[in-house]
Amino acid sequence: MSNAFTSYREPARDITVIEETDVIVAGAGPAGVTAAISAARHGARVRLIESAGCLGGVWTAGLLSWILDKDNKPGLMQEILARLDALGGRAHDNAYDAEVMKRVLEEMCDEAGVEVRLLTTIVSAARDVSANRIACVITESKSGREAWAARMYIDCTGDGDLAARAGCGFDVGREGTGDTQPVSLLCLITGVDFEVLNARGVCRGRDVKPHVAKMNFLKELEGYGIHPSYTSPALFPIRNDLFGVLINHVYGVRADNAQALSDATRKARRELHSLFDALRATGGVWQNVRIATTAERLGVREGRRVHGQYTVTTQDMVDGRRHEDAVCRVTFPIDVHSTDPSRGKAFEKVDIKIQHYDIPMRALIAKDIDGLLMAGRCVSGDFIAHSSYRVTGNAVAMGEAAGRYAALQCVGEAVL
Repeated sequence: MSNAFTSYREPARDITVIEETDVIVAGAGPAGVTAAISAARHGARVRLIESAGCLGGVWTAGLLSWILDKDNKPGLMQEILARLDALGGRAHDNAYDAEVMKRVLEEMCDEAGVEVRLLTTIVSAARDVSANRIACVITESKSGREAWAARMYIDCTGDGDLAARAGCGFDVGREGTGDTQPVSLLCLITGVDFEVLNARGVCRGRDVKPHVAKMNFLKELEGYGIHPSYTSPALFPIRNDLFGVLINHVYGVRADNAQALSDATRKARRELHSLFDALRATGGVWQNVRIATTAERLGVREGRRVHGQYTVTTQDMVDGRRHEDAVCRVTFPIDVHSTDPSRGKAFEKVDIKIQHYDIPMRALIAKDIDGLLMAGRCVSGDFIAHSSYRVTGNAVAMGEAAGRYAALQCVGEAVL
């Protein structure tokens, strides 16, 4: 029997604006948390809205467990690292304990006076067309539908969700084809010992370079007849018996397609359990290996790249371009995870020689609407440049700059 309803018109309703503030930050990942802290420290009233049950985004809900391109980032990046160190939350240079990270970020937000709403998703943005600004954002949560208004908004959702809902232009994927990099689901494993794995050269640590550890780990897996979908698997020691793992790819997933994300999450989780069940069955040093937990959220490498007042390009990387309004200097290389699984390669070779380059503040300012900033991987750039600047050390620096800029728009003179 066919369903008589082919569409449904939602009844009109009045939604109360429950809060008016200076700055609303959408998304509490590395960029969002630092944007909120920075804005609050510069005197703004700040509301941070996050759909997950913790702060940190891919750092925590995504169990990323390591931070790239962080060393030349002063300010909040170094403060976060120092706080992790003080709580015993760092294993070695890049790795950290996600649970300690949650604590650090919550404490920093509390100290700065950031108002935090977790478990709440921004579903719409009401636009004041005459002023070309966002009038308010609409959220859904256990409290129902609510509206929130601010003078400045910062999209730190990773996928440019707020900007898209406000009507901003954006790009997705490779120019010309729209192909996107694969997504991954990370996990933590236990039941193995760091000293043993370090001696075998299969994990990042004291005595082996990262790329060598990856090759050794893959060789060991394939020697057992285990073939992960990501052929550059990484083990990161977090504690002596706890490791972060990146070992899978799921291809062809759009970050703005909820069903695709749902299917990819379940597919990746099945692969993780299958891989470590098989590894445990080999016995020896792996006989007690177990998955301690899989991530709540996929690691998404790219979503929307929102059009800004400046677009960071591949040519900028080649030229090592500098900007007077630079918010950070990117030192991470081109990092395109293969968009085509049939090639059997983890990464795509991009035959371009690049230099360290700047991200200008203009790439964080939305082109199509006033009063909206972006920070993190949704800033304005092309496909190749994005593969380099998307890592979280840069996201932190962008968030800090966006928060400062937003606060100055509200309580003082902006720098631009």
